[in-house]
Amino acid sequence: MTRIVVTGAAGFIGSNIIKGLNARGIDDIIAVDDLTQGDKFRNLAGLQISDYVDADVFYDAFAGGAYGQIEAVFHEGACSDTMEADGKYMMANNYTLSCNLFQACQKRGARLLYASSAATYGGASTFREDPAFELPLNVYGYSKLLFDQRMRRECGMDFQRTKAGKTMQVVGFRYFNVYGPQEQHKGRMASVAFHQFNQFQAEGKVKLFGEYGGYPAGGQMRDFVFIDDVVAVNLWFFDHPAESGIYNLGTGQAQPFNDVAVTVVNTLREQRGESPLSLEQAVAAGLIEYIAFPDALRGKYQSYTQADLTALRSTGCQHVFANVQSGVRSYVQARLAAG
Repeated sequence: MTRIVVTGAAGFIGSNIIKGLNARGIDDIIAVDDLTQGDKFRNLAGLQISDYVDADVFYDAFAGGAYGQIEAVFHEGACSDTMEADGKYMMANNYTLSCNLFQACQKRGARLLYASSAATYGGASTFREDPAFELPLNVYGYSKLLFDQRMRRECGMDFQRTKAGKTMQVVGFRYFNVYGPQEQHKGRMASVAFHQFNQFQAEGKVKLFGEYGGYPAGGQMRDFVFIDDVVAVNLWFFDHPAESGIYNLGTGQAQPFNDVAVTVVNTLREQRGESPLSLEQAVAAGLIEYIAFPDALRGKYQSYTQADLTALRSTGCQHVFANVQSGVRSYVQARLAAG
């Protein structure tokens, strides 16, 4: 029987990974989280797990062998608030805890598949898994980068994707802008698609940032990746235990925020029996509105991200990613179905 651990299990990506494992018939899963924010339980309520362990208890107990033989740990638990200024807290949560978990996994013979972040690139214009392009803009991005660097040192994983060899499988996923069901608890850190859905339902319009960083209004571009694709790539590496390394996990195709807004608006219009609109028509009708770029984000904002998938593809992973038009449409339809 395969026993799995998922940290951050009640969170967005963690709960969807459990859903993906359940779809394969895997349910001997230890869910690890901190449910101080109690309503996160909803993300676990429909899933099959064998145990729940509080994050304050789990890590030391796991290091001591309390849970028997664990096949793999999907480590999604972290502080992901890019605006968090408390560096001591961030480094303890995202770096020190992860280092201790890595050591415990090696000792216990468990594979480690963990969440890194595209925030490691920060102000770079090239998004390739190479130290030359790793320029974090905030302490969150730095905390993720430092753990990636530690894994390169510990595992011999250089940026040319040499095999680890020295360790159990270790895979870091540099998530780009992930969106999809079960992110409702994230507040302001939830995806653009989530906030735009809520805005349109409440106000009848979607708000986007105006011109900034040399990009026109709503024209800043991100690599938006649908949660189902994130789960699929995690599970591909779970199926290929010989592959270790640090990999971008995005679509490889940047799209403007305007594309997200138009897809949200048109999917909701479709539900009402209304015809689709172009961007220009939606703006003219007041359904998309541009607001001044906030001062608090100046100098800390990535106006463009696009995952370089060369390293990912070199492993043999040929997963086909959804674009904004199909992924966001599916997400909005799921939100409507959920009520």
